[in-house]
Amino acid sequence: MTCGTKEQEVQPGYDGLMTSGQRLRQIANMLNGSTLLGLLLAACARTSVSPGPRGLLIASRYHWRLPLAAAFTVGNVVLFRAGPEFARENPALLRHEERHSTQYACCLGLPFLPLYFLAAGWSLWRTGNPGSSNVFELHAGLEAGGYPRPGMPLTNPRTGRRLGGFAPEHRGGLQ
Repeated sequence: MTCGTKEQEVQPGYDGLMTSGQRLRQIANMLNGSTLLGLLLAACARTSVSPGPRGLLIASRYHWRLPLAAAFTVGNVVLFRAGPEFARENPALLRHEERHSTQYACCLGLPFLPLYFLAAGWSLWRTGNPGSSNVFELHAGLEAGGYPRPGMPLTNPRTGRRLGGFAPEHRGGLQ
């Protein structure tokens, strides 16, 4: 199959076909309930949901106070505080969130949530940041998620502003 064929244009997502692994993740997260929870959360928060790349769903304009992040994932649903164009313009952050989607599938869905919170608590205790030593964030990519590497200062020495992944302005900003 070549790029730009009509068949590719009608596939889910805005960047073409899904791999068998991405399709498997999509099905697993639907069956394990995590994508349904993500869609319920998106509906309750009155976001607009649209197809994203690689079997993901993009929920835009999430405005609830928690979690403190520019984006977060529940199943195959990636919730962004900004509009849908932000996901297209930030492929590294979207790939980071996609890795979390895969982690949901590997953890059999909803068990991911308490495991993630335990890992975040461990990281917060060790580093003062919920992401820097969090095994899930390490595997998703710290830099892409806006988290400092372990051992990095939590504040910028020039500006005195806090660094880290739990404030929205440090994970791509609010728009």
